[in-house]
Amino acid sequence: MAKEIGGFIKLQVKGGQANPAPPVGPALGAKGVNIMEFCKRFNAETQDKQGKVLPVVITVFKDKSFSFVIKTPPAAVQLLEAAKLKKGSGVPNRDKVGTVSWEDCIKIAEDKMADLNAFTVEAGAMMIAGTARSMGLNVKGNPNVSE
Repeated sequence: MAKEIGGFIKLQVKGGQANPAPPVGPALGAKGVNIMEFCKRFNAETQDKQGKVLPVVITVFKDKSFSFVIKTPPAAVQLLEAAKLKKGSGVPNRDKVGTVSWEDCIKIAEDKMADLNAFTVEAGAMMIAGTARSMGLNVKGNPNVSE
C-alpha cells in the first residue's frame, strides 16, 4: 500500500549547499520534516552540481517521511551563464544587456527537455529564446535552420 501524501514543498536550493537556515529550515519545519536528514541527502545527491541553483520538489507523507525530485537549473540561470552576466535587464523592452546564440538556446532546451512543456527540442528552444528576450538578452541566429 502506498503512503498517504501530506503535502508538497517547492524550493530552489544551491547544489551541495542545503542547510537548516531559511528558506529550507522554516519550509521543512512547518511540515514536520527532519531538516538535517533532508540537507544531508540533498547535498549528497547534488555534489556534482556544486553552487548551481536547483529547483527541488519535496513530497511530504503523513508519517513525516519524505522523498524529493531534483529538477534542472532554471532557464534564466542557464541563460545568464551563457551570456556571462550577473543579472538581466531591469527594462528588458528598452535596455538590452547581452546576447545569446540560437545554439545556446538549443543546448539549454536539450538540458531542460524533461521539465519543459514542449514536444520537440526546437519548440523548447523557442521557449528559451522567449525567456532570454524577457530578460533583456538578444538572440542571435536563425531558428528556422535545423542542423
